[in-house]
Amino acid sequence: MSYSAGLLVFMGMLGGVLCAGPQNAPEPHLTGRELFYNTASSHAARPQTAPSAKPKPTAVSKNDARPAPPPPTSVEGTHVIRASAIIEPAPSSPPAPALGLKYTVLKLVDNDYAEVAPNTVFHAGDRVRFSVEPNGPGYLYIVKQGTSGMWEPVFPSAEAADANNRVEGWRSYMMPPKARLAFDEQTGAEKIFIVLSRVEVPDFERLMFSLRNGGRPVSAPQDKPAPRPKTLVASLAVDDATVGRLRESYARDLIIEKVDDDTPGPRKEKAVYVVNPTGSSDSRVVADIELVHK
Repeated sequence: MSYSAGLLVFMGMLGGVLCAGPQNAPEPHLTGRELFYNTASSHAARPQTAPSAKPKPTAVSKNDARPAPPPPTSVEGTHVIRASAIIEPAPSSPPAPALGLKYTVLKLVDNDYAEVAPNTVFHAGDRVRFSVEPNGPGYLYIVKQGTSGMWEPVFPSAEAADANNRVEGWRSYMMPPKARLAFDEQTGAEKIFIVLSRVEVPDFERLMFSLRNGGRPVSAPQDKPAPRPKTLVASLAVDDATVGRLRESYARDLIIEKVDDDTPGPRKEKAVYVVNPTGSSDSRVVADIELVHK
């Protein structure tokens, strides 16, 4: 290969690297906890700057004309054209925030609630609550399965002001509201199902607030069901198959991370992070808590 041909090949390869390299950089892999808190750091309030005004066109005289490019040169008789590449960064937009929730199981110890691992085995006489913290505003729905196998609403509930289930980001909500779970002599497992959604969930709302006839859903739910006082939600119940369908519908693509005091990082805690990384406007997150009682 002649010197001139090699020079041309090198210039082509260099141009390809300059144009393609930054765009193919791999994205860093984030854990569930990192995604949960990354929303706070990457979507903090940014200063709003006014768009810069377009420069006014100015008349260009012959004397102001740009100098002509240098003439082509040749290397060993081969025609070479001088080339210059202008690489402009592609316009970037902030990544869509991931919707996530953190839940922590709390056991009453010496008149104070302490964090315990989610797989803790409880015994008769234990008193338990759990906290739920979303990383953004949304709507929270919680049901728990009783000994009958039916699921009973925990939140929204009659204990909440106006049975309002709108929640704010970075705020911890203690559940059940104004109550606690007490284990008796009957062993088994207390199952809790949580749904966090950026928007109200019409089908879940219909399920929660339009049940009739001893906990069975209405046979033909209307598109716009008649309004009912939400305080009646405490007397309603949800069957296991319905919760299973909700779990299947919402559990796709979730990232779940369980952390404890041995998990690397500055934050020492016993918690579970569940994150939906899609960033869609109707993102939903579901989580299951199982409290084993022996």
